[in-house]
Amino acid sequence: MDKLELLEAQSVFIIREAYKSFKNIGMLWSIGKDSTVLLWLAKKAFFGHVPFELIHIDTNFKIPEMIAYRDSLARELGLRLVVGQNSRALNEKRTFTNGLDRLACCEALKTEPLRATLDGSGMRRIYDPKSDKWEEHERGEPYNAVIVGVRSDEEGSRSKERVFSSRDEASGWDASAQPPELWNLYKTEFAPRAHVRVHPLLEWTELSIWEYIERESIPTIPIYYNQGDGKRYRSLGCYPCTFPVESEARNPQEVIAELKSGKLRNIAERSGRAQDAEGGGTLEALRKKGYM
Repeated sequence: MDKLELLEAQSVFIIREAYKSFKNIGMLWSIGKDSTVLLWLAKKAFFGHVPFELIHIDTNFKIPEMIAYRDSLARELGLRLVVGQNSRALNEKRTFTNGLDRLACCEALKTEPLRATLDGSGMRRIYDPKSDKWEEHERGEPYNAVIVGVRSDEEGSRSKERVFSSRDEASGWDASAQPPELWNLYKTEFAPRAHVRVHPLLEWTELSIWEYIERESIPTIPIYYNQGDGKRYRSLGCYPCTFPVESEARNPQEVIAELKSGKLRNIAERSGRAQDAEGGGTLEALRKKGYM
């Protein structure tokens, strides 16, 4: 068994354990490379079927290609898709483009609607693949747990995570209160009102993600590749705060070669995300309040 086969087997096992252990579970799908690999693994875990809802938080500022890709793939694969959004914050213009600082904008457009979507108190737009229609629901059943595509190597606060990571009733995260996970023995029993985040990709790296995408021929958004202007996106987010990096890579094989060459050794994967570049523990502060 090679490295990718071992990572795949471990992630498939975690996804199946999560599905077996929690009554109502969903999967967060940010449309990026990691969560799309996670979707691919879920399909493998259940023999081509995804038995839970995919959840996407739409800030209304996502790069347009991301939303087009989301809707196209949901329709093609027959995925039940739940979209949450903080319409009130958008109507009140509580956004970075209207003068709010980036941390407050992320909290308003990402953290707050994520919490409301997960606990069932927020409006949900739901794509039903059977009818091929979108419907709006004012409330929904809370999720006991969600599967998330974060990796330990991607950002400092994510290296503190466990595979099965408990949150309080408000989705708050205390890194010091996580259960030990020794010898791949996972705790899957939590307090009745606790919320759990499940992380099957913690041991993957940016390179192994791209090697798996190349090996499995997983469809990805074209903006991950140089479209002729010598630039590509390495990490995806909201367009006012996300910027491409200089790169000639036009396909997964060339992205892999670029990563192996060491060209990006001293450039953080999320360096194109302005909220990360500002430093000061911004992402960890958001995650303590319930962010992904």
